[in-house]
Amino acid sequence: MPGVLKLWETSPSGLDTRVEAFLSSLSVDSRLLEIDLEGSAAHVAMLGASGVIPGSHSEALTRTLSAMLAEARSGSLKPDASAEDVHSFIEQELTRRLGDAGKSVHAGRSRNDQVALDMRLYLRSAFREAGGGILDAISALCDLAAENVETYMPSYTHLRRAQPSTLAFHLLAWCAALERDRGRFIDAAARANECPLGSAAVVGSGLPLDRDAVARALGFSRPSRNAMDATADRDACVEYAAAASTLIMHLSRFCEEIILWSSAEFGFMDIANACSTGSSIMPQKRNPDVAELIRGKTGRVFGSLVSLLTIQKGLPLGYDRDLQEDKAAVFDLSDTLAGVLPAFVALVQALKPKPEAMEAALEAGFAEATDIAELLVAKGVPFRDAYGATKAAIAAAAAKGVNLASLGDDELATASDAFSLAGIKASELAGFVQPAACVARRDLVGGPAPVRVREEIARLYGFINEDGAP
Repeated sequence: MPGVLKLWETSPSGLDTRVEAFLSSLSVDSRLLEIDLEGSAAHVAMLGASGVIPGSHSEALTRTLSAMLAEARSGSLKPDASAEDVHSFIEQELTRRLGDAGKSVHAGRSRNDQVALDMRLYLRSAFREAGGGILDAISALCDLAAENVETYMPSYTHLRRAQPSTLAFHLLAWCAALERDRGRFIDAAARANECPLGSAAVVGSGLPLDRDAVARALGFSRPSRNAMDATADRDACVEYAAAASTLIMHLSRFCEEIILWSSAEFGFMDIANACSTGSSIMPQKRNPDVAELIRGKTGRVFGSLVSLLTIQKGLPLGYDRDLQEDKAAVFDLSDTLAGVLPAFVALVQALKPKPEAMEAALEAGFAEATDIAELLVAKGVPFRDAYGATKAAIAAAAAKGVNLASLGDDELATASDAFSLAGIKASELAGFVQPAACVARRDLVGGPAPVRVREEIARLYGFINEDGAP
């Protein structure tokens, strides 16, 4: 539409073409076309019902906006390249189609509250989609965990073998983090669930708008409470970015473990060919590219969060043009999560655990040591003495190159008289320190005992079915 005035122009004085290109946001906000049409439809319906514009204008606008929405969804309506932004394009198109009735669409609103509304509506879907993707990830992890409740492996601290655990228990630790991640998106969505439309530029409108009606029509719980804050606020964008950053941080940690576990040095699992790639020069290699790229996406996501925070840190109230930069960051975040979450699900489904290798890793490193110390405690030995006695037994076993269960009664007694005083015989230790026994004893809430792990898997499936219901 060459020659059409900008919304803020009253005369065709024109901008420097370089400035005009710099100010334009159409290349970014054109993806808000359908959302802006929906918001505009609710606005003009309210304007007609409130008597702000003639009913005939409201009806014509409503019909035309509905037709434009259908065209946008079919792909036949696209923003004109000469428009300053998607909001300008819609008003100009309405004016082209309806004449004076089209010029009524902007009564009682500013682009400031219009774009704030569009971002709230966009984020509503983005929050929901992220939450759904997290549920899919938890479901995939539960499926794998259910098959490996008694697949024994070391747990780790400082990347050193710590105590006997299971693959299922480790996967449920990932699920615990993802469940919190989903909660962050839900909490942020609840705070964002207020309608800024009617805030106008900065202090609201003097026209008799029905803000409650518009909020209800658009599915918000309430209108925003302060017009100045509503047009300058981008907290919902920041919270989405923060939740996305925490989520991607967790996924990166999980992927790091998958990369380690699937290496020859660990050998705990393989990754199916569907989620790994070959080398361009080394025929023997399969690379964990999906896990590596998810890990690599953290920089991009963290960058969007820092960008959103930095954009706003020095802005006076109310609206400033700096806020135009919010959309690129949020859109990139949602696009990134839309790729990362399904890829992570596919990666989990491609994992092929190697139980024998996992359990073999428990044969070295004295992962059973804490259990022996706790056995001494159960026999009445103070914990610090039990700790010292076990450490002495470890030194004796290490000197012989055997595990603790291989020590004889004399060797235990030589290591520490705590064993003989507690009446602990070497024969008692053989079954006591088996990985299955060590794990089964840890049946407190949150522990790795199979009974607890199966309970947690069942709870998570129930959580998925309840929260994931349409």
